Amino acid sequence: MNPNPAPPIAFSDAAFALSLGLLLLSPLVIAGVAIINVGLGRSRSAAQSLLGTLVVISTAVIAFFAVGAALAESSAGFDHTLRISGKFWDWAGAGALFLRGESAVPARAQLDLFFEALAVALAAMIPWGSGADRLRLPAGAAIAAALPVLVFPFLAHWIWGGGWLAQLGANFGLGAGFLDAGGAGCVHALGGLSALAVVWIAGPRKGKFPREGLSTAMPGHNVVYVLFGCLLALAGWLAWNMAGSILWLNASPTTLVITAINTLLSAAGALVAAFSVTRIRFGKPDASLCANGWLAGLVTSSACAALVTPLEAVATGVIAGIITPLLVELFELALSIDDPAGAISVHAAAGLWGLAAVGIFAPRSGQFLAQLVGISTLLGLVLPVVYLLFSLIDRVMPFRADPDGERLGMDLHELGGGAYPEFVIHRDESYR
Repeated sequence: MNPNPAPPIAFSDAAFALSLGLLLLSPLVIAGVAIINVGLGRSRSAAQSLLGTLVVISTAVIAFFAVGAALAESSAGFDHTLRISGKFWDWAGAGALFLRGESAVPARAQLDLFFEALAVALAAMIPWGSGADRLRLPAGAAIAAALPVLVFPFLAHWIWGGGWLAQLGANFGLGAGFLDAGGAGCVHALGGLSALAVVWIAGPRKGKFPREGLSTAMPGHNVVYVLFGCLLALAGWLAWNMAGSILWLNASPTTLVITAINTLLSAAGALVAAFSVTRIRFGKPDASLCANGWLAGLVTSSACAALVTPLEAVATGVIAGIITPLLVELFELALSIDDPAGAISVHAAAGLWGLAAVGIFAPRSGQFLAQLVGISTLLGLVLPVVYLLFSLIDRVMPFRADPDGERLGMDLHELGGGAYPEFVIHRDESYR
């Protein structure tokens, strides 16, 4: 592992073409996660789930380009810099609103902007999946408009834009500063913690917890969608992690193959671990939990695929695959948290674990402390801010559909038609 990113490389036409090609494949991550969310939800909300994903992505991207991109920019103005103990700390970028003058900036900066746009789209759609079967489309759009303006751009600047988390190495000698090449913290932990806030505010689906201490099984309606989404996400994740290592670690093209190998190994290790855990606990492997484990391995790789050895990549994936199904069960049975997509375990917990793994396997002194500072920021600052923000949105734009809408299904309630019109969608016993 090399925790010291190389100096910025001169972007030749070939390097630009390679980076752009990888970024053009990266949306497969978004497509894969979207299909997984649809499969894990109910059949009577499938169309609303997928249309909602498009609405969330569109809203998030427009809001980010209008306002968030200026705050995420790597250059910080004098009024966006704090001087503490004789050191300067950047807390926000100082770009132009609505991308004014963006066509004149270097090609490298445009690639950074494209990556951040994809990242904010993915971060905004993660809580949408956790609110499945009861979260209203207008509320999902409001969440998608708030995150790219009030939360994500600051995190992106702190981590990727040379902000105060990235400066921990220069200011305090903590390794190379906080490292997160693929967005395990900036995208997945943010999205997973946002999902936790949504679930807390919206509450569980009706009938999920009929009596305290008990939980009603509500399996996803199409496990084939879920497993196909895993394969689709893998293709995008390979490109995503390679693009992130080029843009945020200044990795040379010769190191990209190892990054791709580590991404695959992390997912494979997590799948094997989740398969084993569910087979031991239930007598047979659970397909949806194995899919969650696979996805958790990919999330973990977002932090460390470019910074660990292949053996370490397998180890991080195995640990993610072990903890993911156990956490899903813990959140549901012990804490009565209804998260249909498993995003809190898959994105938040696995993302935080990947960030910690970067510090654990770092050879340079202080890197683990830098990672802990970043993790503490996500849990101690970002989570409370997101919860407060979502609570305010809920007062203006209620998150949850009314009981009749939830009973009928979100497709009929919000779209006027079902995803599967030729089939009878049975109602749950809890509504009779």
